[in-house]
Amino acid sequence: MITNEKKTVAFKTLGCRLNQYETDALVTDFSNAGYELVDYNASPDVVIVNTCTVTNQSDTKSRSVISQTVRKAKNAVVVVTGCMANNFKEKLERQDNITFVVENSRKSSILTLVDSHFSGEIVHPDQLPQDVFRYEPVRKSLHTRSAIKIQDGCDNFCTFCIIPMVRGLATSRPVADVLESVRKTVENGFKELVITGVNIGRYEDGAVKFENLLTMILELPGDFRVRISSLEPDGFGDDFVKLFAHPKLMPHLHLCLQSGSDKTLLRMRRMYDVAQFRKTVKQFRAIYSDFNFTTDIIVGFPGETEEEFQQTLDAVNEFNFSHIHTFKYSVRKGTRAERLENHLSEKVKNERSLLVRNLSVENKMNYFKSLIGQKQDVLIEKITQGTASGYGQHYAPIRFKITNGQRNTIQTVRLTELIGDDENCYLAGELVL
Repeated sequence: MITNEKKTVAFKTLGCRLNQYETDALVTDFSNAGYELVDYNASPDVVIVNTCTVTNQSDTKSRSVISQTVRKAKNAVVVVTGCMANNFKEKLERQDNITFVVENSRKSSILTLVDSHFSGEIVHPDQLPQDVFRYEPVRKSLHTRSAIKIQDGCDNFCTFCIIPMVRGLATSRPVADVLESVRKTVENGFKELVITGVNIGRYEDGAVKFENLLTMILELPGDFRVRISSLEPDGFGDDFVKLFAHPKLMPHLHLCLQSGSDKTLLRMRRMYDVAQFRKTVKQFRAIYSDFNFTTDIIVGFPGETEEEFQQTLDAVNEFNFSHIHTFKYSVRKGTRAERLENHLSEKVKNERSLLVRNLSVENKMNYFKSLIGQKQDVLIEKITQGTASGYGQHYAPIRFKITNGQRNTIQTVRLTELIGDDENCYLAGELVL
């Protein structure tokens, strides 16, 4: 591999945690090869844009970033990858100012593509090997915590979703590779790992299911803690719940509800109903009373009545989510939801989105207030003028005063007050010496 001490590279990432992990893995690849990581605005030699296409808004953001990139970095090698590269590949390839368009399945080989370009070789992205698990363990990262990719793709085919089309069908990473990635990532100094994929609850490698794999990860030696990224509310039972008694596993789940109406869930072709979701929440909170749930909600799905939307508001209140990613339904070409009747107006979707967001802020503040007085172990992500910020084990944002502190260390903090009354509110605390 070519060493490029004088070459610089910048990254822009949109979308999910899986995209963030894959960008971090590419950052490690380029750093190991001698490239210097620079700011996006610093006229880099290479810019890699890792796109998202899950909603119309995602498409708009991705197009905007691509346009900014080609305008600001006129002489750079511009690589567009991610889900938009799959969804709009031919259209992107027709843009003269984009050097390469690389599909998700070949994303892990982008360094090879760029190195070949600088050495004068002509390599088309379609010649790159296809392997969604080819990434090296993250060493140099844009984030304090590091993800561990265990799975990719999805077989659910929810009526609103194009993920199976841009990420492919579900596939699981071999157990041995996952465990080795965990070991090396911990050796690289990361204190917090996030288990990620598209539908990680459906992980399966032979007889090893998701909760079996999670048990193996938790039993590995080392000073680290584990979080689980977005999870579908099906496919696990009592043994999974009990795993959260392990001190390495953090008491938080992003459990995707999408709607509080069974009729809407049926039209979405989700694999659960509200009763099943309720049972899961009760299972956790019967053992861990302050367990933190966050979620996704789609408002304005085709045919969503006032009654069905009210059921969603009722569910939000019942489950006391500390945060909700609220999405207005967005038509995706080629999905079954595109062909459903009774599509709602943008006005109605905006009104319903605002109601959910307002309720989300109220619930967030109530949940954060319930943590006041507790001790939290905070992973420091940033220190600015003597104030450290990071997240405690319940995934609540926390700030506190510190002297001689360092990023990527865990400090115990006693929570004293809630600051703010909006989506950006946070908990303040005092360092426990």
